[in-house]
Amino acid sequence: MSYSELAKLELWDAVNCINSQSDLDEFKNLIAKFFADKAQKAIDTLWENGSIDEATIEDWGKEHMRTPYKQ
Repeated sequence: MSYSELAKLELWDAVNCINSQSDLDEFKNLIAKFFADKAQKAIDTLWENGSIDEATIEDWGKEHMRTPYKQ
């Protein structure tokens, strides 16, 4: 069984225990925190190995990533 399949089973078990809106909100926050922590670790690694720096982040802040409309 793959890790993906195991994760789905674990999530299914967890979801079956949700009995209220507050439980659902707490569960969603835990999932969001999990992925936010993973993203932060990845960013920290990029920072530490020199792949990104303050100038990179400033450039990201100035980017316009919208898809141009075709006339």
